Amino acid sequence: MSKKNESSSETLDFIKFLIKLGLFVIILRSFIVSPFNIPSESMQPRLMVGDYLLVAKWPYGFSNYSMPFSVPLIPGRILPNSPEPGDVVVFKAPPSQRDDYIKRVIGLSGDIIKVTDGVVSINGVDVQRERIEDYKHLVSANSPCFTPNFEAVNGDRKKICSYPQFRETLPNGSSYKILDIYEQSPGDTTQSFVVPDGHMFVMGDNRDRSADSRFPAQEGQAIGMVPQENLVGRALVTVFSTDGSAEWIKPWTWFSAARSERIGERF
Repeated sequence: MSKKNESSSETLDFIKFLIKLGLFVIILRSFIVSPFNIPSESMQPRLMVGDYLLVAKWPYGFSNYSMPFSVPLIPGRILPNSPEPGDVVVFKAPPSQRDDYIKRVIGLSGDIIKVTDGVVSINGVDVQRERIEDYKHLVSANSPCFTPNFEAVNGDRKKICSYPQFRETLPNGSSYKILDIYEQSPGDTTQSFVVPDGHMFVMGDNRDRSADSRFPAQEGQAIGMVPQENLVGRALVTVFSTDGSAEWIKPWTWFSAARSERIGERF
């Protein structure tokens, strides 16, 4: 075989490899897992800015929103399953369905949800809520304190943020930690919401800094009730976390910026 033919064969083999690799990535991201990074503090204390997650695609079935770039290839939803209260889910946020949001499911179709002085009630029964130790984390580029009055110094003389923390337990036994920092903030007391058929009522764990189902859907501000049709997947595991101090031109800072204690946390 001539060198020209050998070169053409190698080029063809490389193109085939790229096509196979592309198909593998599409299948992986559409039906198994996809990456997701946390851009805001709305899910603190469970999630912090700079966390990188894998999101499982299979728990709730598959739709166009399972596809990369939401390519409209799947009619409706295939193998649909309803999330459980307490699940941490990723979904396309109303009203535009363009951006991916991550929140915790509080109520499902037919549930009546109300918040009074920060206490959530589901179908007339208050969700169990217990004051626990303050949530504390080191001040970093990704995690500054919300306001200076929450800043303190720990035993190592490092700056930390310290916030009031509570444990909520839903009627199904799902238990998790939340932050409720301010009294009488917007969303601390709401009207009663009846979750429509095929929808979810979702909230951020950082109750005073989350634009969620307590507020009517308005682009860039709040999301209202979320159709289950918008589900992308369920949070699976934290694969990396950074405090934001790394610099690309200084590779050694990539390791010092890693929050290793958060890596591997499952949901």
